[in-house]
Amino acid sequence: QVQLVESGGGLVQAGGSLRLSCTASGRTFNPYSMGWFRQAPGKERESVAAIMWADNSTYYKYSVKDRFTISRDNAKNTVYLQMNSLKSEDTAVYYCAASLSADKYDYWGQGTQVTVSS
Repeated sequence: QVQLVESGGGLVQAGGSLRLSCTASGRTFNPYSMGWFRQAPGKERESVAAIMWADNSTYYKYSVKDRFTISRDNAKNTVYLQMNSLKSEDTAVYYCAASLSADKYDYWGQGTQVTVSS
């Protein structure tokens, strides 16, 4: 079993930055990919960014591309989401997730709130 713990959320003014962290613990960790998702009130959860473990390739939702950066630190079993130039529409609960295959995400964190004030 893998446990994912997010941290780094908070309240920030529009235009500001936050860095989210997601640390994995438990079994030996070698995922297929890890991703960040978010869910705003009244909206469906959406994928924001992902990173492939084999080749470090990345994916971004179009609206965050050039503002958000996903990265990882293998030694710490940690994935980061650097969020710059934050906008009010980025306000949501952010979740990290890990997949063991291309089919689905198998493990989820508990979520961390990001609130951007305008």
